[in-house]
Amino acid sequence: MTEIRLANVTKTYAGGQTAVDAVDLTIHDGEFFVLLGPSGCGKSTTLRMIAGLEPISSGDLFIGERRMNEVDPKDRDLAFVFQNYALFPHLTVKGNLTFGMKLRGVPGPEQERRLAEVTAMLGLAPYLDRKPGQLSGGQRQRVALGRALLRDPVAFLLDEPLSNLDAKLRAQMRTELVKLHRRVARTIIHVTHDQIEAMTMADRICIMQDGKVAQVGAPMEVYRNPANTFVATFTGSPPMNLVPGRLEHGAVQFAGASLPVDVRASGGDVTVGFRPEDLSLVAAPARLPINAEVVAVETLGADAILVASLIGGQEVGMRVPADTALSPGQPIAVHLDPDRLRLFDPGSGKTLPRR
Repeated sequence: MTEIRLANVTKTYAGGQTAVDAVDLTIHDGEFFVLLGPSGCGKSTTLRMIAGLEPISSGDLFIGERRMNEVDPKDRDLAFVFQNYALFPHLTVKGNLTFGMKLRGVPGPEQERRLAEVTAMLGLAPYLDRKPGQLSGGQRQRVALGRALLRDPVAFLLDEPLSNLDAKLRAQMRTELVKLHRRVARTIIHVTHDQIEAMTMADRICIMQDGKVAQVGAPMEVYRNPANTFVATFTGSPPMNLVPGRLEHGAVQFAGASLPVDVRASGGDVTVGFRPEDLSLVAAPARLPINAEVVAVETLGADAILVASLIGGQEVGMRVPADTALSPGQPIAVHLDPDRLRLFDPGSGKTLPRR
């Protein structure tokens, strides 16, 4: 079992800018682990410190039981796949795939055996004589993955490898990466700003904000129980609805409605959060009706997003059937599942814990 562990890892640049701030993470052996966050949050810098491409300012990095802070990148037994794939343009696909094995002195017959195995796995056999400029984006990405696979490393480090692909190809490659992970049974650390990638591929997600870890957990745990309003709005499409409310005498009041809640807070202003799918146009005994007005209906194909304005002017989104016939300005009642409600401190943004 080879865990990758970051203990209080910090990266500060010469000008005093802190890109990664006291990160503690444990990535389990064989796990598909995703670092998720907006541009500039420190996720790629964290990955590069694991790879040894960025020196660690303070803290410790362990691979297994070995401290790796001063170990050269080539000696860490990690394979890095860059965002731009970093293929040699003058070499064929075969040349790119075998380049590393030749440097390491792998015997010719063994090179051919490994090459056949990986090209069959990734569907690259028809392209071995082509150069990178003759390949599509998806094919180049598979060559970069194949080159990493031929190292047989402890872990694969992927830095936004799907960001240069179109939407259809990204969806296909997400599936291919998940299948690849199952086949090779190696740790994958995948950096992305795309929450759909994170939700569909990860065993666990680490959401980063301003160089810090905001939350770590399984995709649905992070989605249903966000640690703060940043996580709540960064996961989900559309994101969680957040509206102002007030907690008094064990009930939260918002948008003209009142709902009993069981949280560890005595009273005061709160932020009320609920997901688009927690609202419905259909009344039910367990759901709370809230008066609203239609703003717009955005048809997506299989379903639609209804944007509605609550009392007080707050706009919220909810998923509805694609054939929903509503007009802007039309008064409606939306029905909220109270069990899905989340309350946040409006100052810190942190979730208010339940009793």
